[in-house]
Amino acid sequence: MPGAKKVPETEFPQEPAMNKTCLALAAVAALVATPLASAQNAAGDLVMRARVVHLDPANKDSIPGLDVGINSKVLPEVDFTYFISPNLAAELILTYPQKQDVKAGGTKVGTLKHLPPTLTLQYHFTDLGLGAIKPYVGAGLNYTRFSNVDLPAGLSIDKNSFGGALQIGTDFAIDKNWSVNLDVKKVWIRTDLSAAGTTLGKIKVDPVLVGVGVGYKF
Repeated sequence: MPGAKKVPETEFPQEPAMNKTCLALAAVAALVATPLASAQNAAGDLVMRARVVHLDPANKDSIPGLDVGINSKVLPEVDFTYFISPNLAAELILTYPQKQDVKAGGTKVGTLKHLPPTLTLQYHFTDLGLGAIKPYVGAGLNYTRFSNVDLPAGLSIDKNSFGGALQIGTDFAIDKNWSVNLDVKKVWIRTDLSAAGTTLGKIKVDPVLVGVGVGYKF
């Protein structure tokens, strides 16, 4: 048509180029999704985690006027989680004997060590559509063994404690094997304080443990 301006073909998207772009985007999406899909846990999987944990004791007692408790502490923790199914898992939580200060009325009066292995049964939420984020809750039993107890003359404690444990946490999958973990536990640890063989009352340590760490799935 006379006087009409011809539009260069390069100003319009070419269909082959669009197809290549779509294919490239689809390939990237597949590469991103594959590790997350393969990171899903299955029956028989074993996950080992290493955590740094902050122990914050409740420090309550039934002994009028003494206000007995232990200090807060940062400690290492290792756990082994065995998956019974994609949703159910058993976790064994371990550390080495931890030395703590014993205080009465805010003043240090002695020291002790405690070894607190804990076993929990967990439920892992797999159908929330959160991708790499894998939350869980757990409940179980704690056994604490007190040793190397150094208290003022005449005072002693029961060296064995059994109590419940509650847990909530989440794993963030990095790939099919590695993950980052955030975990919070409430553990009931209690012991009787005695003087010359007479029970004075119960010390309730009952700590909250907040941990962060990394995990590896075998």
